Amino acid sequence: MPTVEEALRRATATLRASPSLDHWPGKARAEAEVLLAHALGRGPEASTLLTPAEARRFDRLVARRATGEPAAYITGLTEFAGLILHVRRGAFIPRVSSEFMAEQAVRRLRGRRHPSFVDLATGVGPVALAVAAAVPGAAVFGVDLWAKPVALARRNARRLGLDGVRFLRGDLFEPLPADLRGGVDVVTVHPPYVGRREVRTLPEEIRGFEPLESLTDRSPAGMGLIERVAAEAPAWLRPRGWLLVEVSPDRSRAVATILRRAGYAGVRSTRGAVPVSRVLVARRPTPY
Repeated sequence: MPTVEEALRRATATLRASPSLDHWPGKARAEAEVLLAHALGRGPEASTLLTPAEARRFDRLVARRATGEPAAYITGLTEFAGLILHVRRGAFIPRVSSEFMAEQAVRRLRGRRHPSFVDLATGVGPVALAVAAAVPGAAVFGVDLWAKPVALARRNARRLGLDGVRFLRGDLFEPLPADLRGGVDVVTVHPPYVGRREVRTLPEEIRGFEPLESLTDRSPAGMGLIERVAAEAPAWLRPRGWLLVEVSPDRSRAVATILRRAGYAGVRSTRGAVPVSRVLVARRPTPY
């Protein structure tokens, strides 16, 4: 019977050798630990001996991950800003990079008398839930076009006891209450920005498992949805309200151009601790 440490070393080597995975330092070991904890239902000690049944269960999970299936889909859980969220196939997996966008939103909401916040393309709700947890009393809305992510977002809100957040299904701002128009302090969006022909260049663990609609809006350059948000957001933002857009670094200049052409003020690109993304911040066009 292998010890926990022996099993983890073997699993780490298997994951590192997989051509279906996007590798970065420490990723294989970290995911092996997540999968082992899920297999055992606990956080094991390094010297603990695995039973044959536990070892087989762990090996099956590692084999699934080695095909490219994301660990979050295997376990059904992911962590975001200290919150444990449910996630399933058919919904975009929250990225740790988006924690920075949530932090940026919280900074701009704290201290306001009646803060209001909208997260578009919300998925399973990570940004909206993080904001609701950090700014009690804020009016928080998450919107997504697809039914499965919205159902998961509502489930996450119930589990976390975050009653102040509402998740709505619809196209961008369309399902929001009419009385919110012109009164939103901050709008965030992590849009599908991959060009339709670029999808095939994504790692297998992304393009082979996550929903296509969460990766691309099917426009040639991936800017179609961003252009719509830039055009529609001013009608919903209060004067000097903020629009925050998360994209990859290679898209930040194009997004900044879209925002400036739409008349937004103070457009700039910001970055957090995770280098794979940028958050474009901009104020509502004035006059509007």
